[in-house]
Amino acid sequence: MAILTISREFGSGGREIGQAVAKILNYEFINKARLLDEIRATGKKWEEWGQNLDEHCPTMWEKYDWSFRGFTAMLQSLILNYALNDKVVIMGRGGNFLLKDIPYALRVRVTASIEQRVQRIMKRESMDKDTAHWLIEKTDKERACFIHLIYGKHWDSPEEYDMVLDTGSKSIDELTGIVKESLLKKDRFKTKEAGNNLIMRALAAKIKAELLTDPSFFIPTLDVIYNGKEIILRGVIHNPKEHKRIEEKAKELAGAVSIKCELHYRGENP
Repeated sequence: MAILTISREFGSGGREIGQAVAKILNYEFINKARLLDEIRATGKKWEEWGQNLDEHCPTMWEKYDWSFRGFTAMLQSLILNYALNDKVVIMGRGGNFLLKDIPYALRVRVTASIEQRVQRIMKRESMDKDTAHWLIEKTDKERACFIHLIYGKHWDSPEEYDMVLDTGSKSIDELTGIVKESLLKKDRFKTKEAGNNLIMRALAAKIKAELLTDPSFFIPTLDVIYNGKEIILRGVIHNPKEHKRIEEKAKELAGAVSIKCELHYRGENP
């Protein structure tokens, strides 16, 4: 079955659309709370870091800190792992970027005018107009910064989505119907090749998360990608001994899948 990702402006009604589609089609609904529950299971420290790091604009210190890199890698791995189950609605956190080029993923962006969003937040959160306006601007700014830092993309770029919906032009129910029908049409693109591509992406993300959250490794720069043939590790480490340990761990995690290491040492010319 097809996968749905929803990126939304705060207070636009995107959450309501995602919940409605999930209910109608019996899809899993994966939001911040669900992901943080998963992270909590990995340890108290990651739960605390997750609550502090999720969806805010990282400071310069946080950007290069081991915990932030580990948290974001874990978050991406969890999202892709949920995507493997199909029949899932993934809310925010760059799901649209992670699932780009997966043909059976429908990537939706939900917007609304600031006036409509203010009214919705005032009603939903029981707050005054000025506070609602401030909260909307703050939340959107932090979400945009978080996404740009991780993916190097602008979260509001229309070209990053299959469709952009405005809850000011149609009702939540109407837009839910549009999304549901579009999602069902995506089912035909769930081929064996497309499914295997997602499996390999999820495995690459798992390897990256395992390496970056292992305190016995210190890896200043690391990327793990699937190029259509094999999984490739690219990054900067410190010495040959560390290279061997990282490569062995990656191969253990990859199982029968081919691994290619393109790791370099500090001061070494690639």
